[in-house]
Amino acid sequence: MQHHPARLIAKKRDGGDLTAAEIQDLVSGVVDGTLGDAQLGAFLMAVCCNGMTATETAALTLAMRDSGRVLEHAQVAKPKIDKHSTGGVGDKVSLLLAPLVAAAGVAVPMVSGRGLGHTGGTIDKLAALPGYRTDLSLERFSQVVEQCGYAMMAPSADLAPADRRMYATRDISGTVESIPLITSSILSKKLAEGIDGLVMDVKCGRAAFMVEEHDAVALMEGLVATGRQAGIKMAALLTDMDHPLGLALGNGLEVAEVLAAIEGECPADLRELTLALGAEMLLLAGVAKDTEAARATLERLWRDGVVRQVFRHNLELQGGDLRVLDDATALGKARVVLPVEAPRSGHVVDVDPLVLGQIVVDLGGGRRQPTDVIDPHVGIVLKHVLGDTVRTGDALAFVHARDAASANAAASRVLAAMPIGEERKKRGPLVRRRLG
Repeated sequence: MQHHPARLIAKKRDGGDLTAAEIQDLVSGVVDGTLGDAQLGAFLMAVCCNGMTATETAALTLAMRDSGRVLEHAQVAKPKIDKHSTGGVGDKVSLLLAPLVAAAGVAVPMVSGRGLGHTGGTIDKLAALPGYRTDLSLERFSQVVEQCGYAMMAPSADLAPADRRMYATRDISGTVESIPLITSSILSKKLAEGIDGLVMDVKCGRAAFMVEEHDAVALMEGLVATGRQAGIKMAALLTDMDHPLGLALGNGLEVAEVLAAIEGECPADLRELTLALGAEMLLLAGVAKDTEAARATLERLWRDGVVRQVFRHNLELQGGDLRVLDDATALGKARVVLPVEAPRSGHVVDVDPLVLGQIVVDLGGGRRQPTDVIDPHVGIVLKHVLGDTVRTGDALAFVHARDAASANAAASRVLAAMPIGEERKKRGPLVRRRLG
């Protein structure tokens, strides 16, 4: 390092602004190890306590991006637009959105992560597809984007390597919640994909990373401002996570829901959010003149089966078992499927996404630690949602479990998370705000 790390840490600790060169020096130290663990923790805490200016955050994002390879996809002439979600229960949008947007003539190079805690990861969902490979080389990743319009892969060690060490240190040092650190972590990896634009889906609500709306808005605004300062087009939606998205919760079950959605059998909220995010991607790409035209294009491609053709092509290129397109049972199933029955007549007055997400983890469908192995077949499939009228004995949901004991334990918790009452409640808006 050219600068003494203790001096830079003290400068940020005391509320000073770091220059781009100083930030670059710190990030270089993260990668080559000359910045020690204690020093990295101290720097992250200084940022967490004192924040960063927009200029500093952009400099940190670019330094983290440039800590590894930055893809270009020179052979792909189409505009390259990606989408990123801050994570939610039942959020399988990426699996449906990528082929839909690709069908509209936009390239979607998507590097996604694995889940930890109650929110599932896109890579875990893809792992439920027999044979599907997400461990692509960077060269193969570009080839798949060129050939079918989109590719989905797990993070490569070559992309934004500084983020891995910084993220792991944030996780154990109480600095996860810092908006500049969240922003640089997300955007450094996305910018390294070689994209022209990014649409952010920032979740807000009980099961979201940002529970309070004002915190989620601050994150959304920071992401958009930083991305634009870093040289890409940005848009963002603030979306509801006070209710699960779709009906299936659990990796294989969510893939089955996506396969049905491709054929037109799609829960209303999943369809709405997919179209809303897809329209933003088409607008950023410049292939639609306004939101109405973008949605009309996507709806036509969906209705005419073009999205299915693109999904199938990607499945072929990434090694997935094509049988799943015609027979979702090829995904496999849990040993025990248990209905959760309504104890009385009335209306569903709540569907708690945080509790339901935690139940899926406890069934074996998620991780508490990064090394945990996921069972792709377990989870919950909702049969009723907020405001639905039910009668005594109606199935509120089905628990998919490894054995009867875990199924019964989960069923009682699902029942508590979906209480029945007299009041008929309505779900709030799915898209709360737009920043485009």
